[in-house]
Amino acid sequence: MADRELDVLVVGAGVVGAGTALDAATRGLQTGLVEARDWAAGTSSRSSKLIHGGLRYLEMLDFALVREALKERGLLLQRLAPHLVKPVPFLYPLQHRAWERFYAGAGVALYDAMSVSSGHGRGLPVHRHLTRRRALRVAPCLRKDALVGALQYYDAQMDDARFVTTLVRTAAAYGADVANRARVVGFLREGERVVGARVRDLEQGGEFEIRARQVVNATGVWTDDTQKLIAERGQFHVRASKGIHLVVPKDRVHSTTGLILRTEKSVLFVIPWGRHWIIGTTDTDWDLDKAHPAASSADIDYLLEHVNSVLAVPLTRDDVQGVYAGLRPLLAGESDATSKLSREHTVAHPVPGLVVVAGGKYTTYRVMAKDAVDEAVHGLSQRVADCVTEDVPLVGAEGYRALWNGRARLALRTGLHVARIEHLLNRYGSLVDEVLSYVIADPSMGEPLTGADDYLRAEVVYAASHEGARHLDDVLTRRTRISIETFDRGTRCAREAAELIAPVLGWDAAQVEKEVEHYEKRVEAERESQLQPDDQTADAARLGAPDIQPV
Repeated sequence: MADRELDVLVVGAGVVGAGTALDAATRGLQTGLVEARDWAAGTSSRSSKLIHGGLRYLEMLDFALVREALKERGLLLQRLAPHLVKPVPFLYPLQHRAWERFYAGAGVALYDAMSVSSGHGRGLPVHRHLTRRRALRVAPCLRKDALVGALQYYDAQMDDARFVTTLVRTAAAYGADVANRARVVGFLREGERVVGARVRDLEQGGEFEIRARQVVNATGVWTDDTQKLIAERGQFHVRASKGIHLVVPKDRVHSTTGLILRTEKSVLFVIPWGRHWIIGTTDTDWDLDKAHPAASSADIDYLLEHVNSVLAVPLTRDDVQGVYAGLRPLLAGESDATSKLSREHTVAHPVPGLVVVAGGKYTTYRVMAKDAVDEAVHGLSQRVADCVTEDVPLVGAEGYRALWNGRARLALRTGLHVARIEHLLNRYGSLVDEVLSYVIADPSMGEPLTGADDYLRAEVVYAASHEGARHLDDVLTRRTRISIETFDRGTRCAREAAELIAPVLGWDAAQVEKEVEHYEKRVEAERESQLQPDDQTADAARLGAPDIQPV
């Protein structure tokens, strides 16, 4: 990137930054993408993992936002990422007999109608009304007195961190230069104009000057911090709202469908997640450490209390396998409650040469990226093609359905069970052959990791060789979700995974030791933070584990 002037340099590789790099690259622009930590290391790996229109925004009469999100949901399901984005059913228990069924039913009917009218909504079943008896058959976990009937509707879900990694790889496939562990420490100026960034390589050391005709700041909850590097007060502010999620084993909640429940502040989801359920989320102001938001004991109790209000068999702390906390970037009014702040996004050009994009929601990342590049194009003195990402499938999407139909043959060829092949296809799509090549070359790579049966040894190697993982934490937390899907939170398989990564990244025995020790300390600090009564003490406990140092 430092060898020539780029057209566009994108700072921040969450979902919006990665989407912006893909948008710019597919318009024929020389594009660079830098990320201070790992792909999606911030907000974009800690979401509710839903691609949804935002049913509650209908109640706020925000029809434009819902319509936009439903169109994007349909595009992702049908065209852009069918291997990563899947339909998921939700049950909404009704607690009042007549008016609530009419009111909520009208909302869900409108939701379905807007989805179909977007032209991309035919991939999902329409909602249905259920009696109490039918609802309890679908979700026997519910207390009989917690509902008088129910509505069932469909949305979609994905693995958020894997989705971002796939976006980055797609951008790279179309010519973008991408680098993680590359922190922007300052902007280059010519008078008032921003003409690039000074970037520090956190792995190998050294600083590079990357010149670009337009720089896009897509740093989410770090937007205000990044703006300070040019000593300019931004045109808007971004406030962080903390949302935490609990992960519990599938057998603790007896249901064939997800649940959506009303709380006094927002909504609570119980979301199917493989062999687990994800329960979330909270919505509280956060002004402490942004890199490692901590879940306190009060947060966990809040979720358990609300979900237990409808469950026949209550969940306890012992049922919680994993906990994670993320920060939503909300466009700030100066004193609004975070649950009331807008999920709309904003694009601004605060100084020549610098575009800032902030706000929004995961589902509408592509629209945000398009708007950011459109804004950047105004500052380029050349004719640039219009956005084409509506028709650009992510890597792994092309040919996925044909491979899915032939999954029994793939199982036969590799000696793996067909269930393993299905798992791999839903993570890598048509790139599955790259993963399976390791298994064919060395059958031991087809064995699951010790203590993390859902993931093959080959996937750990592939994360380091093909997906930009630089540290053990990247693999156990984001390339796989072992850190939230096992009771030991990945400590049992940490050494085995580190030893698989070592030859790929050239680690010696000392580095393997360092990686394992760092990961164990991180887990210990997170567990400690989750015992603390409030945000301040939880934050202090979580910061007890330092970030991994460069190799």
